[in-house]
Amino acid sequence: MKIALIGYGKMGRTIERFALERGHQIALRIDKDNTDDLQSEAFRRADVAIEFTGPETAFDNVKACFDAQIPVVSGSTGWQNRLEEARKICIDTGGALLYSSNFSVGVNILFAINSKLAAIMRHFGDYEASITEIHHIHKQDAPSGTAISLAEGLIDNIGRKTRWKLNHQDAPEDLNITAIRENEVPGTHTVTYESSVDLIELTHLAKNRDGFALGAVI
Repeated sequence: MKIALIGYGKMGRTIERFALERGHQIALRIDKDNTDDLQSEAFRRADVAIEFTGPETAFDNVKACFDAQIPVVSGSTGWQNRLEEARKICIDTGGALLYSSNFSVGVNILFAINSKLAAIMRHFGDYEASITEIHHIHKQDAPSGTAISLAEGLIDNIGRKTRWKLNHQDAPEDLNITAIRENEVPGTHTVTYESSVDLIELTHLAKNRDGFALGAVI
C-alpha cells in the first residue's frame, strides 16, 4: 500500500517504521507545517491515510480524506464529540473511516475483559468501580480515549453506573476517571473494583508506542 501519514511526531514515525518493515510505501508525510498537502495530487494518489494528530485537528484531517476519496484510519482521541458528524459525512460521500480509541491488540483484549468483568460485578454492589489512566505530559486530551472506551464498556454492563466524570464523583451512579499526566509514560489504564474487604484491579501498561502503531498498520 501507499500510505499517507497525517501527523509525523513520535507516533507517526513509529507507524512509518512498521509500515516500511511490512513492505508498504510512505506516499506522503503531512504535519502541521505542510497541511496544504492535504489538497495535493500526491495525497490523492495514496491508497490509505493513517491519521494520528490531536483533538483540535483530527476532524478536519478526516474530512480532508473524505474529500480526496482516500480511506482513513484514525487513532486520534479527544474528538469523539464530532465522530457522529464524521460518520454522516463518510456515508454521504461514500468514504471509508476506521476509528478506534486504541489500536493496540493488548488494549482491545482489555476492552473485552473489562466488559465481561463489569457484567460479573453487576451482582456485587459492595464494590465501587473507578478507572485511572496515566499518560505522558504532552497528551492534550483528558481523559484518554481509551479510558472513555473502558468507561463505556463498564457502564453498559454493570447496571449501576450511568455516566463518567473526570477526577470527581458527584453521585453513586457516577464513574470516576482519574487522569494523571506524568513524564513520558506511553499509557497505563487500570479498572478498579474496591470493597471494604478487598480490591480487584485490571491493568494494561504499554511499554512503548509500538503496539499502537503496529495495530494501526494492521
